[in-house]
Amino acid sequence: MPESLTTLLTLLIANDDLHARWLNSLSLMENTGARKIARYEHPVHTNLTILKHAAEEARHAYYLKKQITRLLGEAGCPDYSYRYLLAPKHSHHYLRQLDLDTCRYLKQRGKQGRALYDAAYILVTYAIEVRADELYGVYQEALTRAGSKVNVKSIILEEAGHLEEMTRMLEAFDPQWQHIAADICAIEDCLYQQWLTAVAQVVAAEQPVTG
Repeated sequence: MPESLTTLLTLLIANDDLHARWLNSLSLMENTGARKIARYEHPVHTNLTILKHAAEEARHAYYLKKQITRLLGEAGCPDYSYRYLLAPKHSHHYLRQLDLDTCRYLKQRGKQGRALYDAAYILVTYAIEVRADELYGVYQEALTRAGSKVNVKSIILEEAGHLEEMTRMLEAFDPQWQHIAADICAIEDCLYQQWLTAVAQVVAAEQPVTG
């Protein structure tokens, strides 16, 4: 657990406006994930796992959005406009860029057509679930310490289930999946660090001046 993340979350949670924009940014990314799953779905061969995953990602986006009302009331962060997000450019493009980079990686390894779409869905989702498992866990710990009205416990449980499902799908996808998944997770980590740095810069800039 990086101490810088814990410190950042502590500062966020202490400021309702920043906290609401953080929740809205997470909601945006969950919604983007749900839309990407819908894009990848085969028009005929869509199984129960994929439908469940799409539904839960959309629910997460809704749930995070509803948490904002605990901080700012019904009028808080009404949509995903830049002014209602933290590091808006990074928040909007994080998953899209991961998707593009993953497809480029797979094309270089001979994947194309439906096989490319299926592989990209599994690998991108796996990388995001690995990240979500860490991020939401640290976030919930910070919320608990702060005695916040916000909580993400239900999301943590569902994300853990998603990670198990993606791992099973990867095992069926390729016997050497660990190596491939590690490459995609490395791509994701670069994008995540860029996003987190941008968020931290906004938070630092909006801290009250003391002394």
